[in-house]
Amino acid sequence: MSELQSGVRMTPQRAAVAATLQAVPEFRSAQHLHEVLRSQGETVGLATVYRTLQALAEAGDVDVLRTDDGEQLYRWCARREHHHHLVCRQCGRTVEIDGPTVEAWAHTVGEKHGFSDIDHTIELWGVCTACRTGGGPAA
Repeated sequence: MSELQSGVRMTPQRAAVAATLQAVPEFRSAQHLHEVLRSQGETVGLATVYRTLQALAEAGDVDVLRTDDGEQLYRWCARREHHHHLVCRQCGRTVEIDGPTVEAWAHTVGEKHGFSDIDHTIELWGVCTACRTGGGPAA
């Protein structure tokens, strides 16, 4: 049994979840990842997928988005530092973006109201060029 750099203990089931998530470039639900694992012959349960994704998210290995209907989507995190996402609502293509203006604004608003240790999540949703021009999901 090994560990990720973040210290998450990797059982064979967790390793399978992590490997599957790393192979998918866009955000996916726990149910979708479970279906992929089952189709590959893995015997990992849905509860294990959820627990693994939660542990990986808490460790900073996985990014989590919440959709308008409340569903959580997961994606292997390419960057460890704080960042935001621009996500195509049609094909799921995701670009990791920096937001220095947003960071300064969040700090200023918190300070103005007497808050410290400000944290925030900002996701931008739109339609990518490939989907908008009818070229289908970007490769």
